[in-house]
Amino acid sequence: MNIDPRPLYTRATEQIAALVATVRPEQLAGPTPCAEFDVRTLLSHIAGGTRRIAVVGAGGDGMAVRPFLDGVEDDRWSAAYDEVRTEVQKSWADDARLDALVTVPWGEAPGRIALSGYVMEAVTHTWDLSESLGRPLALDPELAEFALGIARRVLSDERRDDEELPFDSAVPAPEGADAYGRLAAYLGRRPLS
Repeated sequence: MNIDPRPLYTRATEQIAALVATVRPEQLAGPTPCAEFDVRTLLSHIAGGTRRIAVVGAGGDGMAVRPFLDGVEDDRWSAAYDEVRTEVQKSWADDARLDALVTVPWGEAPGRIALSGYVMEAVTHTWDLSESLGRPLALDPELAEFALGIARRVLSDERRDDEELPFDSAVPAPEGADAYGRLAAYLGRRPLS
């Protein structure tokens, strides 16, 4: 895989930012397709994971970064997310970072592979958040198709037995599911309704 995932990652973060901007305070304690997360915890994880890949892009130890962003006031999620996604753009600006070996939760990989994995994570959590909020915005199908392609390449049935991976066994996609629905099903997620 010799693509530059930065434009896709930027689009994914723009989509998340637009979705985060729709979150109302009364939705923060609501359920998500990630059974262990409410909306507030999902936002914390989205922002924390984004900070982690920013540190990786800057050549730092992303594994030392907690994949949750703590201490964000309820009315500051949009601003907090904008701050961390700006960090990502800066830290990955140098083309050399794409071929540098980096360490991410699933092992050591060239930067372009690592960032592609984070496109998959960002797009997956976009679906999670969208489902939680009642699907307030249309989502970019090209991002979901890319993320599904990455998921199929890196996540075999055998790997799903690894308790460290946050993906369950694939479930059947609902009939007529769009790319996001197929991605969610492949990663073991089910719609809330």
